Amino acid sequence: MKQTNQHKEIWKLLEEVPDPEIPVLTILDLGVVRNVEIEKGGKVIVTITPTYSGCPAMNTFETDVIKKLNDNGFNQVTVNTVYSPAWTTDWINPEALQKLKDYGIAPPIKGSRDKGVLFATEKLKVACPRCNSEDTTMVSQFGSTACKALYKCNTCLEPFDYFKCI
Repeated sequence: MKQTNQHKEIWKLLEEVPDPEIPVLTILDLGVVRNVEIEKGGKVIVTITPTYSGCPAMNTFETDVIKKLNDNGFNQVTVNTVYSPAWTTDWINPEALQKLKDYGIAPPIKGSRDKGVLFATEKLKVACPRCNSEDTTMVSQFGSTACKALYKCNTCLEPFDYFKCI
């Protein structure tokens, strides 16, 4: 599909919609926006995929997308949620991985989607986002949100969240 100036404007506006749980990231950083369509008559349809099926931020994503586009002259906006293909942390862009680390959250480690890692039957070497030490320990399978695990650095003794791979 040919990208019009309106498409480009909408994508640019979506770059400004933050993740309500991690405000240094946008919904584009996370890769949850799958598509933008503009129908004849100007109706805009934004398709998003949740980071996981029970993600409480999805309602906020939808509300924020509609508000952002309405505030910028797009008055007919629909947000569709699709579950297939399932979202994966592979959709997080490289700049966002660095933003996570700079914010104090260890970014997902590529290739660590093994269920043994998710359920702590295998040790995952998660580097501390503050001091970069890999001498860390998982404290809890769940951190500040369900998509993160709580770790502690054994070197600098700071707790931190790890954004789990999905």
